[in-house]
Amino acid sequence: MKTTRRAGALVAAAGLLAVVLPALLARGAEAPPAGDPWARLPEILSRIVAPEFPARDFVVTKFGAKGDGTKDASAAFRKAIEACNRAGGGRVVVPSGTFVTGPIRLKSRVNLHLEKGAVVRFLTDPALYLPPVLTRWEGIELMGTSPLVYALDEESIAVTGEGTLDGSAGPEHWWPWKGKGPQSQKADRDRLLRMAEEGVPVAERVFGEGSRLRPPFIEPYRCRNVLIEGVTITNAPFWVIHPVLSQNVTVRNVKVVSHGPNNDGCDPESSSDVLIEDSLFDTGDDCIALKSGRNADGRRLATPVERVVVRRCTMKAGHGGVTIGSEISGGARDVFVEACEMSSPDLERGLRIKTNAMRGGVVENVFVRDVTIGEVGNAIDIDMLYEEGAAGSFPPTVRNVRVERMTVGKAVHALFLRALDGSPLRGLVVSDSTFLDVAKGNRIEGTVDVDLRNVTLVPRPTPPK
Repeated sequence: MKTTRRAGALVAAAGLLAVVLPALLARGAEAPPAGDPWARLPEILSRIVAPEFPARDFVVTKFGAKGDGTKDASAAFRKAIEACNRAGGGRVVVPSGTFVTGPIRLKSRVNLHLEKGAVVRFLTDPALYLPPVLTRWEGIELMGTSPLVYALDEESIAVTGEGTLDGSAGPEHWWPWKGKGPQSQKADRDRLLRMAEEGVPVAERVFGEGSRLRPPFIEPYRCRNVLIEGVTITNAPFWVIHPVLSQNVTVRNVKVVSHGPNNDGCDPESSSDVLIEDSLFDTGDDCIALKSGRNADGRRLATPVERVVVRRCTMKAGHGGVTIGSEISGGARDVFVEACEMSSPDLERGLRIKTNAMRGGVVENVFVRDVTIGEVGNAIDIDMLYEEGAAGSFPPTVRNVRVERMTVGKAVHALFLRALDGSPLRGLVVSDSTFLDVAKGNRIEGTVDVDLRNVTLVPRPTPPK
């Protein structure tokens, strides 16, 4: 069944849809258009090759680090990384023990390797993360607090192993900056947004001592050949894995368990050729969120996030399982998601696209297959009226989104779709999918071109009175 639906009657009929749609959608429809987008996947995967490193080890304890949980190992990490880089590359090895440190800055051809039983615990004094470095905060470039693990313009870098990276964030450190009161980030956030809209040069957007803009955890900035593999990451101040303007990025077998504010699990931003596989995300915000800059600053850089593959991942709590947006002004394209499992009473959405008329940008060619969702709020959520909604001059474009073989055990909405007036949602195809125990059917607002093929929607039973 292919329909173009408009707002009005459909919104009012949301409850009716829960009853009517199962009978309609079970009919099926003609075959999909010729050409399988998944045929492109092998070529995209061939572009993503994890870096390799020389067989040289630089053990941080030989540079003065002690795994006693108390001695500051910042200097030891810095010396080991510099020695490894000078030698032409290898592994900087963190043995079993608890090592406390300030920010770690990676250099080319260095693999920071945490052995089993190793914990790298980051100190919480904001002064340690200065002077400011080039970073991106909620999609806007600035000179800000250093990420906990940072690299700028480096090639062939990695964080690997069976150990744990602990950001030490919590109710006493970093997270209160999100809230209200004297530590609130609001004044700094408003100033940064204003600077970006006014076109203030990045070098003059300095947020140093006293700033309340929380740092990301791991941020390779303008890097090539990046690998994050095996490690457990917890207690992040802000976004967890944040490759920015980087190419050839592999995130594999990581475990992100971090429930603080804006604790997105993995946010590739304006990056290309990205593979995220076999990983667990249990987060305080979106599990995976693809981004490309916010508003004027995103349009200034005009660099999409593209050729992203997400496969065999597990998503638990979070605002969204796989999300695109909302900082998406540079666009997103060629996204492939397959064989993922999602479920939690605290998982608000499965597939999520969020944008508005302040962001603009084009989101296109998003392909999802064989995703199993146990319990979720909205299974497929495409919202072009997110936050500022229509209050902008850059209406977004969302087109060519295909979902096939999605199975959902319990949901509030199967489809939650909101298009912007004058900017319809085009080419959404959902096929061979089943949505069970759906409390509120579908909600569709605005002009939406949706093609439903062999889809079953079973309403949640009405409890007896």
